[in-house]
Amino acid sequence: MTEAEDRKPRSDEARYDPEITSEFAIPQGLDVPKGAGEGETTSEFAMPEGLPAPPQPPAAEPEGSAFSPPRTYSAKDAPAAFTPPAGVPLVSLIKDAPWQDRMRTMLRMPVTERPAPEPVQREEEGGPAVPRVLDLTLRIGELLLAGGEGAEDVEAAMFAVCRSYGLDRCEPNVTFTLLSISHQPSLVEDPVTASRTVRRRGTDYTRLAAVFRLVDDLTDQETEVSLEEAYRRLAEIRRNRHPYPGWALTLAGGLLAGAASVLVGGADPIVFLAAAVGAMLGDRLAWLCAGRGLPEFYQFTVAAMPPAAIGVALTLAHVDVKGSAVITGGLFALLPGRALVAGVQDGLTGFYITASARLLEVMYFFVGIVTGVLTVLYFGVQIGGRLNPEAKPGSYQEPLVQIAASMLLSLTFAVLLQQERSTVLWVTLNGGVAWSVYGALRYAGDISPVASTAVAAGLVGLFGQLLARYRFASALPYTTAAIGPLLPGSATYFGLLSMAQNDMDEGLVSLAKAASLAMAIAIGVNLGSEIFRLFLRIGSAGKRRAAKRTRGF
Repeated sequence: MTEAEDRKPRSDEARYDPEITSEFAIPQGLDVPKGAGEGETTSEFAMPEGLPAPPQPPAAEPEGSAFSPPRTYSAKDAPAAFTPPAGVPLVSLIKDAPWQDRMRTMLRMPVTERPAPEPVQREEEGGPAVPRVLDLTLRIGELLLAGGEGAEDVEAAMFAVCRSYGLDRCEPNVTFTLLSISHQPSLVEDPVTASRTVRRRGTDYTRLAAVFRLVDDLTDQETEVSLEEAYRRLAEIRRNRHPYPGWALTLAGGLLAGAASVLVGGADPIVFLAAAVGAMLGDRLAWLCAGRGLPEFYQFTVAAMPPAAIGVALTLAHVDVKGSAVITGGLFALLPGRALVAGVQDGLTGFYITASARLLEVMYFFVGIVTGVLTVLYFGVQIGGRLNPEAKPGSYQEPLVQIAASMLLSLTFAVLLQQERSTVLWVTLNGGVAWSVYGALRYAGDISPVASTAVAAGLVGLFGQLLARYRFASALPYTTAAIGPLLPGSATYFGLLSMAQNDMDEGLVSLAKAASLAMAIAIGVNLGSEIFRLFLRIGSAGKRRAAKRTRGF
């Protein structure tokens, strides 16, 4: 039976009598009380009339609401809180802290515990262009790594650039010659990975400082830098020429060697001039080899020969000067102190692959220097040169002259590193302080040279970090040139001389001493920087997590 047929009246009487439509119809003549219609409460759960109303509970969410706690809920026995997908930050980050500290802190945190990036005003419509942001990040990291920056600082800069453009879940990875970064938009999407190879390296701290300023502007919430503007500034940084011409670098190398000869006891003007001429000849020969495309190993070998040859020539000519001071001064301009400090710093911060590659590079440079000097010393000894390894030069006993020589050495070292003119004065003063502390501990306090060098290098790292925080820049321009007076030039020379005279035991002892002094410099600089972060909270981001690594098992 259809619905239409069911609605039809069942009889003709029902069809024509509109009053009889239901058995619930009220008969005519019966008085019905007002309000007692069919819509009144008829449920068996209705409260009978005459009973008092039960007490009403306080106003709350209706029973069964998702926001109302159950009646058996207890705050003491509550389950663990739910962790949101973006993660809960466990480290309090100060917004006014330098971006280096904030990024290092977040890099050491697990990905799930990192705070989500704050809204960035530079985002384009439709979200950030992920491939372009990753490419910009890799280009910035390439300039920093090629300029000698440590692996941890390069990772922090890359991480800061990604977060400044709103990219969360980014993982940068830095090795000695390869940079890579991976971005995963969400847990269910495929990651986007890009990489870049670092093929050319050059020492230009002016360019390094410009890259740091760019990263600082990108991480500043008050400075708006679009992707196009960032690419334009990066291109200008690449095109900028070095601040000092080639002749100034050659002259600086000569003055550095002359100042180093004064520090090791060569107070005679002839020694100063001979060391300067030898270093400048070595520099020009190295430039010639570089123009011919020879590897750096041979460049260091050729550059080490002229100072050694001049020292041997003065000895053969029976000139009453210290030929050892001439050779030692020439070695100061060649010792790879910058690469050594960066390699040890990478090892101390947990980047063992990069540290191994940097230290291997230092070893090759050192072997090149050894080859050049040993070749000249061997022929000098064979033709009658009387180079006495027992007559080791001591420091010139005039503190003011020593301090002036150390400051000149730091100044010329800063010029060789292509530093900005505004930083040269600060690093010169830092170098003078380092040598003053070393001289006071070594000669006045009669403390071992390794301990004295470590303490002086620690102060260099401390003051360098302080100046870097004050000027919101990299610490390298304020520390690398300042360690120049502490480099183990004399220990290296006398070790090589003993080996040239077939005294292998004495030579190995001197070279081991030189290696110990070099490690003391590198560890001292790194320790000074870490002490600054621990105790001097000027612009710091609180405690930084250490890397979670095994301890012997």
